[in-house]
Amino acid sequence: QVQLAESGGGLVQAGGSLRLSCAASGRTGSSYAMGWFRQAPGKEREFVVGISRSGGITYYADSVKGRFTISRDNAKNTVYLQMNSLKPEDTAVYYCAADNSILGGSKEPSRYEYWGQGTQVTVSS
Repeated sequence: QVQLAESGGGLVQAGGSLRLSCAASGRTGSSYAMGWFRQAPGKEREFVVGISRSGGITYYADSVKGRFTISRDNAKNTVYLQMNSLKPEDTAVYYCAADNSILGGSKEPSRYEYWGQGTQVTVSS
């Protein structure tokens, strides 16, 4: 079992930045590839970014390339999502998720075994 807890969400103006964290506990960290998804009201949950178990491979949705950066610190069992140049369309609940594959990067939510409770990100125009 793995427990995931996101933090760092909030309200920010367009063009601003936020850093989300996802802390893992239980059977932890480096045993899983990780991903961040988001879900806006009335929309399906969508893949944002992913990272392999080692952190050596990263994946980005086209909508966030060049603005978002995923990283991980396996010693701290924590994954980070640095979000820069935020846009109102980035407004959503952001979830981190754990996938027991080595490479990770799946865009399908069903591939992920464990999910956090989500953190709200609101970008005002």
